[in-house]
Amino acid sequence: MPRGKKHTAEEIIGKLREAEVHLSQGSTQEQAAKQIGVTYQMYCRWRKEYGGMKVDQAKRLKELEKENSRLKRLPADAELDKAILKEAASGNF
Repeated sequence: MPRGKKHTAEEIIGKLREAEVHLSQGSTQEQAAKQIGVTYQMYCRWRKEYGGMKVDQAKRLKELEKENSRLKRLPADAELDKAILKEAASGNF
């Protein structure tokens, strides 16, 4: 079963601002989530992650998360290379 589309940080922040407008007009959080076209659970997740952020801050957050995951993979790759070299040097191939 296909999942919904991925929203960009800009779209998420825009939708959260739109939901805030609906909330200020007296809607409940569930109604505001429905009006912006997402589930209440997704709305809560977005508020937790992006609440109070500006678009440039959200972009920077995503860049840092991507760089962090890349840097975490570096030691694992180095250990794998080291293990391969040890095995080749011992002649057990």
